Amino acid sequence: MSKPKERSAEDVTADPPVIVERVYDHPTEGDGLRLFVDRLWPRGLRKDAFHFDDWAKDLAPSTELRHWYSHDVAAFSEFRERYVHELDSPTGRKAVARVRELAQGRPIVLLTATKDVSHSHAEVLAEYMLDRL
Repeated sequence: MSKPKERSAEDVTADPPVIVERVYDHPTEGDGLRLFVDRLWPRGLRKDAFHFDDWAKDLAPSTELRHWYSHDVAAFSEFRERYVHELDSPTGRKAVARVRELAQGRPIVLLTATKDVSHSHAEVLAEYMLDRL
């Protein structure tokens, strides 16, 4: 799988880039499509203080998978496999196709409240989308 891009000045030139950011990061000009990809709303964040274009709950891991993983870094490899399996389901493929349609070739910013982004569903989702968009 391809590695998601880190934010840089060159991000807008990739075809299209998929970037992971925390919901607490401020948007920058030319961000593209900003998708909130967590199933639950982040604690302490007011909706009017958070800029996003769409809440793509259907791209988040199932509640069962999220509870099983519980951000246990030792289980991340198996979590990745299980989550990709969910994304490869008809529902997952439909959700990814919807994002493709919404993005219309623009950069995609996946927003998550997860503290450890490198061991999060958003990281796996970015890799998955880079391979399929």
